[in-house]
Amino acid sequence: MIKSALKSLAFFSAIAFCSTAFATNGYLAHGYGIKSKGMAGTGVALPQDSLIGATNPAGIVFVGNRLDLGVSIFSPRRSYDVEGTPSAPPSPALAPGKVDSDREYFIIPEFGMTWQLDDHKAVAVTVTGNGGMNTKYASSENTYGGGKAGIDLSQLFIAPTFSYRFDNDAAIGVSAILAYQGFEAKGLSQFAGLSNSPSDLTDNGHDSSYGAGINVGFILPVGSKVTLGGGYRSRIYMSEFDDYKGLFAEKGDFDIPASATIGLAWKTTEQLTVLLDVQKTWYSQVDAIGNSQNPAMGACGAAKFGGATTHPSCLGGNKGLGFGWDDMTTVKLGVQYEASNDWTWRAGYSHGNQPIPDSEVFFNILAPGVMEEHFTVGFTKKIANGQQEINFAAMYAPTHNIKGAISPTQTVELEMKQYQLELGWSLLF
Repeated sequence: MIKSALKSLAFFSAIAFCSTAFATNGYLAHGYGIKSKGMAGTGVALPQDSLIGATNPAGIVFVGNRLDLGVSIFSPRRSYDVEGTPSAPPSPALAPGKVDSDREYFIIPEFGMTWQLDDHKAVAVTVTGNGGMNTKYASSENTYGGGKAGIDLSQLFIAPTFSYRFDNDAAIGVSAILAYQGFEAKGLSQFAGLSNSPSDLTDNGHDSSYGAGINVGFILPVGSKVTLGGGYRSRIYMSEFDDYKGLFAEKGDFDIPASATIGLAWKTTEQLTVLLDVQKTWYSQVDAIGNSQNPAMGACGAAKFGGATTHPSCLGGNKGLGFGWDDMTTVKLGVQYEASNDWTWRAGYSHGNQPIPDSEVFFNILAPGVMEEHFTVGFTKKIANGQQEINFAAMYAPTHNIKGAISPTQTVELEMKQYQLELGWSLLF
């Protein structure tokens, strides 16, 4: 049975490498693990499956020996709307009108497996993905003057994990995070004059980068009915995208930002648990994500007009213009009700202030991660005498938009809404 489970793990890993796409809380998923997703991503203090390791490595010591598989259909609907007539150069300019991004459906797997070594120790491996900066605007729209435009970012995380449980049911855990990224950009030739390396700016196919980081966590009972939990994922330092060293700051560097979550699980009755999590992600600390378009664009343009071939503020430079994202804090609320006949029901809501300032809309046509609210529901049904589970989660993120000026005569409005359905199966062994 274990051998069969490991074969399934390898198969899902191969699928996960192909394509991952999220754009929910910035570009992090709203949760990891189907049970957590049914409660708006809460659960850092309530371990229920092996995917808890992606948020709080300490949690794996509470879930026993199990294999969890999930596959979701994710549908982000992205668009931008330009109003006003183009200004004279050197001001940015776009054709007026509304443009929708193509490719609205993605298949996304996730899975994890835990082994209980004894009453105090457990190990696990989890495989998760996120991305989010995925857009595809048709060539007929000529978004940036270079025909078909868009970017495709995929990320895969493989995390071997160890957790230790103390006699008082407190626990600590740590994961080593092994990360892969794939990236492609198209239709950005209009920015060649603002790049330190125009031949490494756009239309170079898919490039890859690799890196590593750590994830640490804890579980602490603070009463007979309340548990505190927290997890911190370090910044993941990645190798450069050499084929796009003329696009991302620091010659193609695109590290993955640090994030932290802390939360409470309150078992109000034997059947009902209420959860509250707070998550923060430090997008601004990664230059390619956090560097502002202004004044970098102006400084680069002035240097190039003066005859310079390179400048630190140009695309690819050490201070090169980026997406201008701010740090993001998200508050999540979830409830879980354990009903009769082996049914468990879940619901949740989360809210976070999206990370894109209205002054940064021009470049963020490529990455309109503007979502702020998520509504979720889910359930678990135990089968096979409790040795297996069927899990389900659904998410709806209502339309949100931001609007900003790109020149004295033009504005751009970024808009997105999202849907997600996920079905999973768990084996307890």
